[in-house]
Amino acid sequence: MTKMLSVNPKISLQDIKQFEQEYEVTLPKQYVEFLLEYNGGFSKESGFKISDDEGESLVNKFYGIGDMKSNLGKVFEVLEGEIPEDFISIANDPAGNEILLGVNGEYQGKIYFWIHDIEPEEEMDNMFILADSFAEFFDHLFESE
Repeated sequence: MTKMLSVNPKISLQDIKQFEQEYEVTLPKQYVEFLLEYNGGFSKESGFKISDDEGESLVNKFYGIGDMKSNLGKVFEVLEGEIPEDFISIANDPAGNEILLGVNGEYQGKIYFWIHDIEPEEEMDNMFILADSFAEFFDHLFESE
């Protein structure tokens, strides 16, 4: 099971509801529970497999809600129009790629990896599914060398 090395200041369910209203998204229950417990931060186990062709990467940090340099709201605004509209970024890797959470439709609750320097021919050509849920993604992070 993944452990957090450092976390962001605690938030309330009301803070999450305010974020959802402001950005017109509905966050999956598992991710809401993660935010309530940790509000983002740095995990001990951070490795994950992208695909056979793309290899592996690391979670640099999980974004949180509140007054911090890289928070969910700021990242949402910076990436608006860059990533498909059915997603928000919940974390990044050391190369500046984003780990996305589906917040609408068929993508709701699923975790994807978005590679920023691949020019997609189709909208999701630079995205790779990592997990069917946030809990599955988080629980399967591994220690990297």
